[in-house]
Amino acid sequence: MISRSLLQFCLMLLFSSEISCLDCNRIHVLQTRMNRESLEHLEKMGGNFPFQCLNEKTVFKPRDILKIRLSQQENAKKAILQILQELFHIFNNNLTQTAWNETSIKEFQNGLHQHIEKLETCLSAEVEKEISYPGNENLLLTSLRLKRYFQTINDFLKEKQYSQCAWEIIRAEISRCFLMLNILTKRLQN
Repeated sequence: MISRSLLQFCLMLLFSSEISCLDCNRIHVLQTRMNRESLEHLEKMGGNFPFQCLNEKTVFKPRDILKIRLSQQENAKKAILQILQELFHIFNNNLTQTAWNETSIKEFQNGLHQHIEKLETCLSAEVEKEISYPGNENLLLTSLRLKRYFQTINDFLKEKQYSQCAWEIIRAEISRCFLMLNILTKRLQN
């Protein structure tokens, strides 16, 4: 009886690891769905852009994300992971002055958190297999560009004292960021 239970347990582990590998091999599908869902949550959070915020000036350069030259899929995964981590950090700070839908905020945060965990799991599994990827200098440059981009967003929020208009501008900017993420995600398919 014990050997039969042990066999069932071993088979379950084998199948679950195979399913996990399949998910990591198809991460672009999950990422595409997550991008779409995140955009929907951003839209639900606050609805239309407030008229009183139209005069605010911004200096964001989301096109810097498109300048990322990542020839390797794994480097693209690492860049996507960093973007999601930065977004999670931004949307977990000083949301008190927003008039956004709390449920949509929580769903957005939870979706980001779950996907970050999934990407981290996939990347750590690849590290365990001792897979190495060329282009680390490209990845480092990409990481620095992303840090600078998101630091600009954080600085803007601080300068505007996390006002409602500042958050609305950031919500619009992050929507553009997810459109850029879609372009990066397409690189995972090749």
